[in-house]
Amino acid sequence: MELDDVVAEATRLGMWCHVATVTPGGEPHVVPVHPAWFEGKVYALVTPDSKKMRNIAKNPSVCLHWQVAEETGFDSLIVWGEGTLIDDPSRKERLWDGVFDYDLALFEPGGPSAAAFLEVMPAKAVVLRSFGMGGREEWRAS
Repeated sequence: MELDDVVAEATRLGMWCHVATVTPGGEPHVVPVHPAWFEGKVYALVTPDSKKMRNIAKNPSVCLHWQVAEETGFDSLIVWGEGTLIDDPSRKERLWDGVFDYDLALFEPGGPSAAAFLEVMPAKAVVLRSFGMGGREEWRAS
């Protein structure tokens, strides 16, 4: 499995995934996001002071899960990686235009200068076919 296959699976499985982070106390924290793949990384529009971003500031380990659904054959995708906050103006401008499949201004009316993004550098991915009963495929960064 190649990273392009992981991106194709994420696209096939839907526009939402859940991101899991770890609180400073060691507890899991899981929230939905609307991700976009760009140049081999996963991005999501975020509020910089959100709990997920505060968690990532302390522990960058994240896990993304594209959920199981009947219409996708009960397949799922799990991606592990490291998350960082993107607040560099030029990178925010680039991500704002043409990367996401929805109007970011609906959630951040201040435009790219007011926006922030979560960037996840994938390290490992697993596709589980039919809850894993139909097989599993793995990808690892080299």
